Amino acid sequence: MKHIVFDCDCTFGVNKCDVDDGLALMYLLGCEEAEVLGVTATYGNSTLPVVWEALNRLLADLGRKDITVKKGGEAREYYKSEAADFLVDMANKNPGELSVLATGSLTNLYGAYEKDSAFFDKVKEIVLMGGITSSLIFEKKVMNELNFSCDPKAAWTVLTKGKNVSVITGNNCLKVLFTKEEYKKRLFTMENPAAVYIREKTDYWFGYNEEDYGIDGFYNWDVTAAVYLMHPELFKDVKDVFEITETDLQTGFLRKEHFGNCVLNLPEIDEEESFKNNIYDTWMEVRML
Repeated sequence: MKHIVFDCDCTFGVNKCDVDDGLALMYLLGCEEAEVLGVTATYGNSTLPVVWEALNRLLADLGRKDITVKKGGEAREYYKSEAADFLVDMANKNPGELSVLATGSLTNLYGAYEKDSAFFDKVKEIVLMGGITSSLIFEKKVMNELNFSCDPKAAWTVLTKGKNVSVITGNNCLKVLFTKEEYKKRLFTMENPAAVYIREKTDYWFGYNEEDYGIDGFYNWDVTAAVYLMHPELFKDVKDVFEITETDLQTGFLRKEHFGNCVLNLPEIDEEESFKNNIYDTWMEVRML
C-alpha cells in the first residue's frame, strides 16, 4: 500500500484547460494499492480559484468528499498555506512512508520545506510531472513547459534537495499518444459509470489539441506520472546527473552535466500497449459513489 498526497493543478472539465490532473486522480482512486491521504491544490493549468473549484467539483461528482482537500499558495513566493501545512503533517504521521505526486507548480512542496527543513528527509519518494530536456515541438507550434517554470525557486529546491526524485518529463510523455479512435473504442462501448463520466468530461479535449497543436489525440502527461508511482515496472528508470539552475527552470529545462548538483531519475515508458491497458483498466475500477 502506498500512502499518497497528490499535489495538482486540476482543471478537469474547465473549458480549454487540461484534463490530465483529473484523470490522474481517477487513476489513483482506481488503484487498490493506493491510499490517497489527501489532495493539495496548486496553480499552473489555471489560477488557484479555478483549480480549487474544479478539484472539489470532481471529487463531489465521484462521491469522494471524504478525501481531504487543502488549498495551496496562489502564486510563486506564496509559501505559507494549508497545503504546505498538510504536507508536513502527513510526512510526520507517515515517516519514511509518504509518497508525493506533484503535477503542477511546486510552490506547495517548497512551502512544506520552508516550514520543516527536514520535510524531504521524511518523504519516501517524490514523483513529478514537469520539465523538458529539449523543446516540445508539434505540427503547429512549440508547447511551453508549464510546471517547473511556474516557480523556478521552488522547482530548484525540490529537484536538488528532494530524496528519491523521479521526473516524468514532457519529452518522455510523447512516446504514447491517446488517439480519439482508441479512446472511443475503449470508453464509448462501455456503460461503466467511470467510462461514461470520463468520456462526457474529456471529449472536448481532442478538438482543442487538434486545433491548437495539430495533434490527433492527447498526451496523458499527469496520468503517466501517476502510473509510474504505482507501477514503476512499466517503465525503464534512467538516472543521470543534472546541473539544475533557476535560470534554466524559467523554461523548465533540465540540463545534464557530468558534474552536476543532483541525480534525477527520468523514467521512460517501456511498452506502450501494457502501459495503456493499465490506465484504461484502472480507470474502470473507480467506484462512482
